[in-house]
Amino acid sequence: MNQSVSPVRHLAAAMSACMLAACASATTQAPPAASAGPPRVITTSTRVIVDSGTPAASRPRTAAAPDEPDVAAAGRGQGGRAGQGGRGGGGGRGRGYQGVVDSARMRALYVSNDPKDMPRADFARDIAAKKVTDSIYAARFKGVVDFQKVTYKSRADGLEIPAYLFAPVAKRGPKGHAAMIWVHGGVHGNWSETMLPFVKEAVDRGYVIITPDYRGSTGYGEAFHMAIDYGGAEVVDVMSALDYLKTLPYVDMDRVGMMGWSHGGFITVLNATSPNPPIKAAAAIVPVTNLLFRLSLKGPAYQRSFATQPGLGGLPFENPDEYIRRSPLYQVENLHIPLLVHVATNDLDVNYVEDQQLVWKLRALKPDLAETKIYVDPPGWGPSAGHAFSRRVDPKTLERVDSPEQIDSWNRTWTFFDWWLRPYEDRSRPPPPVRVQP
Repeated sequence: MNQSVSPVRHLAAAMSACMLAACASATTQAPPAASAGPPRVITTSTRVIVDSGTPAASRPRTAAAPDEPDVAAAGRGQGGRAGQGGRGGGGGRGRGYQGVVDSARMRALYVSNDPKDMPRADFARDIAAKKVTDSIYAARFKGVVDFQKVTYKSRADGLEIPAYLFAPVAKRGPKGHAAMIWVHGGVHGNWSETMLPFVKEAVDRGYVIITPDYRGSTGYGEAFHMAIDYGGAEVVDVMSALDYLKTLPYVDMDRVGMMGWSHGGFITVLNATSPNPPIKAAAAIVPVTNLLFRLSLKGPAYQRSFATQPGLGGLPFENPDEYIRRSPLYQVENLHIPLLVHVATNDLDVNYVEDQQLVWKLRALKPDLAETKIYVDPPGWGPSAGHAFSRRVDPKTLERVDSPEQIDSWNRTWTFFDWWLRPYEDRSRPPPPVRVQP
């Protein structure tokens, strides 16, 4: 009984710690130490831990918390992997299934955890397609948007990350523009030309937009493609775009947001819930939410792209704590900046049965920070139906094909970011005088 109540007590302790810290700050007016952050809630497969508030960046992301047991090591020491007592299942050392094996079903269900078995792609075709995307942006935005293809180094390991940069042609002075990092989706995807009309709208509103093609993205050859680290180093790749934005004098680093779709929404939420995130607000549209649930729902064909990644090291039952750590659903407790989330009930990629978990948890735990909207069966776009409900763009004309739901979603998104980032303010100029009544 005490063990089942323990997680609740830990969560209560975290909430109390946060309230005490807030009261102390309000009383003394002393700013918090730069090296400290709010207490963090760390969820594992066996317990919930309240961190002291020491920035997680000061220790390796994959290391256990100071008072957290190495669950994976403990499981292996008993003859099995974390989450099971042995290969026979059921917590014992069993020898596996002893009946007659259906070889066809066995092949269909088999999922390797060997990186050599990672699914491959037509790398030459992807490189050619990326060149087409680059040329379309260059041609369409000539004289309209300042478009550049840039690179920067990831804070994770120094890997060179390519990115698109979009800015107004007529730029304001120092710190004159708000900026956003936009994050593409797809297990292996890339920033495509179908986002062109939305990029132009953002620039017209005064934003500078950078769109990283993080590790694992297509169009940059075999090594870059196979370096995928879903929920791991790719998250750092995206946040490292800030280092490039810092080199642009016209960008106000106090007004930077992040927005992502699907896998990109997943990366966005993980960054928004990281310790002391250097972004002011974030939006996740139809985001991947819970890898433990998702891989179970999607089955072996989908699982093979994950289990073969070295950072994941197998299926969720083989490495549950790593899958939990990389799932936004289990990081909601650590959200301390405004977050917008839009989902669709007819999404055939990130199914509503997955996304609703994040929506309800945000509404329950973070009602003052989270703005959520559930679109009921909006007009779809493409084979994933509602998954692209707000990215309806004609692939030939590259013009929006609006539905009421797409218009509503983007209007809400612009209002959200306009409130938090103030793109219409030119902070390179002194603020106008404030008139007061005599």
